[in-house]
Amino acid sequence: MKLQPEYYLNQDAVFLAKNLLGKVLYTKIDDQITAGIIVETEAYFGVKDKASHAYGGRRTSRTETMYSEGGVAYVYLCYGIHNLFNVVSSIKDEPHAILIRAIEPLVGKEIMEERRNMPFTKSAISSGPGSASKALGIDRSFNAKNLNGTEIWIEDQSIKFSDDEISISPRVGIAYAQEHALLPWRFFVKGNKYVSKPNKI
Repeated sequence: MKLQPEYYLNQDAVFLAKNLLGKVLYTKIDDQITAGIIVETEAYFGVKDKASHAYGGRRTSRTETMYSEGGVAYVYLCYGIHNLFNVVSSIKDEPHAILIRAIEPLVGKEIMEERRNMPFTKSAISSGPGSASKALGIDRSFNAKNLNGTEIWIEDQSIKFSDDEISISPRVGIAYAQEHALLPWRFFVKGNKYVSKPNKI
């Protein structure tokens, strides 16, 4: 059920962003397992994407993880507060990534409640990329970890959404990306309460 390494080598980040909806993201920290169904994603298409950290081939100590062969975690700090988790995809030196923006709690809900100090029935527990990471215990120590390992991984549990159940929109909070800010590269499950706002199209 764990996604195989070759899954992440797909060179179409937009396809993967949509395909990851319904997959289940797991973490294991100090023998505590938590997991959530991925219900919202965004694609970042490497050096040609003005919204990407790697636009124009930018390589820094932060972005270097994005240039890895697909199948590792890229975790960075946003606003000095939030750890954002991305799936690095494509072949080595082609820095594509899919941001996981929201999950629906599935396994270890009581652990997520402790981490977020709220009940799992409250959508804010894992709505938005910072909240999703915190619910799963993901911090920057997960950066560059292999997604086929024992600390963080993604499974296919045959949770499928049809095209009619998926909404597509421009990505959130990337006005700086000029015309690329309008690209319809955000995908989310219609009507799922854990999806971040704006959650209606």
